[in-house]
Amino acid sequence: MATTSRTENPAFIRDSGKPGRDCPGCPRLVAFRNQWRAREPGWFNAPVESFGPPAARLLIVGLAPGLQGANRTGRPFTGDYAGDLLYGTLKEFGFARGQFDARVDDTIELVDARITNAVRCVPPENKPTPAEINTCRSFLESTIAEMKDLRAIVALGRIAHDATVTALGARKSAVKFGHGARNEIGQITLFDSYHCSRYNTNTGVLTPEMFRAVFAQVRDFVDDRRLGAA
Repeated sequence: MATTSRTENPAFIRDSGKPGRDCPGCPRLVAFRNQWRAREPGWFNAPVESFGPPAARLLIVGLAPGLQGANRTGRPFTGDYAGDLLYGTLKEFGFARGQFDARVDDTIELVDARITNAVRCVPPENKPTPAEINTCRSFLESTIAEMKDLRAIVALGRIAHDATVTALGARKSAVKFGHGARNEIGQITLFDSYHCSRYNTNTGVLTPEMFRAVFAQVRDFVDDRRLGAA
């Protein structure tokens, strides 16, 4: 009997390199998704796509959709505290404009920036397994590949960092995570930050000032590269 590859399965790939709404790649995440579809049929409850223009120079990589954030609204970092800090910081440094109201019908627009996640479906307790991270990495690779002008990536947290390093073809052991770290991987400069979750900010692991300091570096880097290309 003939088998269907993941790239031929319309449930797995809706468009080139993107998970379909009913992506079957991770059984545990499928079960969790179906559970929440039954409980909250008005929520998005599906793999969350990247947000922002593919022509952007900057890509921000998060961990996974939050249960009541992106999993509910369908847009990365929208509907929970992490988005308040992220989008507010992006506006401050010129990577976004408009009004962010934590809902998809607000007027926020990304400028020369794009946001995605290492894992596209919400995981139980916000903890994807290594197998789920590996399964979803092809979507991150596709996102990176289609961004022809990409120059910088900000990884929010260690899991996003490791997934990004692997997606870029480097060894995790050779590129260590650290808040404020900066590494060159081929033509891409990778910046690291602790994740902007409420837990991290409430416990003092990450302060708004620490977060802004990372994006100040990114802003200077992108501006320098723009001048260099002019």
